[in-house]
Amino acid sequence: MKKLILVRHGESQWNKLNLFTGWTDVDLTEAGIKEAYEAGKLLKSEGYKPEICFTSYLKRAVKTLNEILDAMDMDWLPVEKSWRLNEKSYGAIQGLNKVETAEKYGDAQVKLWRRSFDVQPPALAIDDPRSPRRDARYAEVSDKELPLTESLKDTIARLMPYYQGRIRQAMEEHETVMIVAHGNSLRGIVKELKGMGNDEITEFNIPTAVPYIFEFDDQMKLQKDFYLGDPEVIRKKIEGVANQAKKK
Repeated sequence: MKKLILVRHGESQWNKLNLFTGWTDVDLTEAGIKEAYEAGKLLKSEGYKPEICFTSYLKRAVKTLNEILDAMDMDWLPVEKSWRLNEKSYGAIQGLNKVETAEKYGDAQVKLWRRSFDVQPPALAIDDPRSPRRDARYAEVSDKELPLTESLKDTIARLMPYYQGRIRQAMEEHETVMIVAHGNSLRGIVKELKGMGNDEITEFNIPTAVPYIFEFDDQMKLQKDFYLGDPEVIRKKIEGVANQAKKK
């Protein structure tokens, strides 16, 4: 039985402030560090033993993975990082408060920017200080590939070559693989694995720091998927993600 473990990063500083984050490299909160460590303890107690891990270039995902591996006493595992696992770019609305943005533009418009399949938020200007083109970690990535805004469709398009190539190769070579990334990049993987339609993925939310397990047979056909942890706690966390941009 092959296993893939997906984990969204723990609570970040901008999650706590309810800001659009995207490619902005914000750190974890103390609560985010704790929930990441607890996710690792849970994985260890349930007997999961990943053999290789993947994460993004953004510190909230990298540090979540570090906390998970520390809790599992598996800090030595090989880890590969790719910008293709980064969060969706929210373009010019990165750094804005989600509720205040909904009050200005309306719930429906903000939901399209947050969760629709093919609607992009307003783009960053090329010379905007927030542009990834000004960030040294992306120096080897072509300007054509670096996003100034993205829809979920765009996020999946830049993610899938890496998933279908390197990550699928790792899944064939190992029994258990773990990916620690972001809400939208992970939604792209889930859409692929479960064959979700565009409308279905729009309503699908992933909670922070909850291990999401996928099990496959030897032919890599999905057999089942499930979250680890208390179902009621997980339900409330998912509702919290869904309601982030709703006006009070």
